[in-house]
Amino acid sequence: MERLNDALFLMLNASAVPSPPVLAIATFFAQYLILALPVAIGVAWLRSDEGQRRALIAAAVAGAVGLAINQAIGWVWQHPRPFVAGIGHTYLAHAADSSFPSDHLSLIGSVACALMLDQRTRMAGVATALLGIPVAWSRIFLGVHFPMDMAGSAVVAGISAWLVTRRMRWVLMPAYRVALFVHRKLFARLIDLGWVRA
Repeated sequence: MERLNDALFLMLNASAVPSPPVLAIATFFAQYLILALPVAIGVAWLRSDEGQRRALIAAAVAGAVGLAINQAIGWVWQHPRPFVAGIGHTYLAHAADSSFPSDHLSLIGSVACALMLDQRTRMAGVATALLGIPVAWSRIFLGVHFPMDMAGSAVVAGISAWLVTRRMRWVLMPAYRVALFVHRKLFARLIDLGWVRA
């Protein structure tokens, strides 16, 4: 399995002299594209009805659970990153912590899976899942992750979304109430003006 992982990595990893425009695009995808996730959830929250907002809360909780699962895996099993193992080329500064699974893709995937499990937000979930493709590619291309890290993240994402939406529903109502309270405090004036949903 490790040989396959290494071979796939070397196929996707940047060359010794990568094209500057491709390197710039990959760096943007690897570092900044994930920021679209909280922005999109925040904008969607402002425009959504109660049912959709509950789905967004479930997705946010699933993202947190996915990251927690990643941390647990990292404590139990340390897998070196490509640059630690001396494989390929690295173009993104990163801590030499465990590479498996990818936090970036686990977060995106967990949110996407949770959204797809709710009929009201299924298309948003598909769009979020598509967001993960360039992120996964770029982090391999820049040399901080292996392909199997991304496969592991997909499994973590499915598990976390299933746990939150099927086995941890008890946490969703309190989380929704807290989010709604904060929303009404922050946007009280705009809600009174009718510019933002209550």
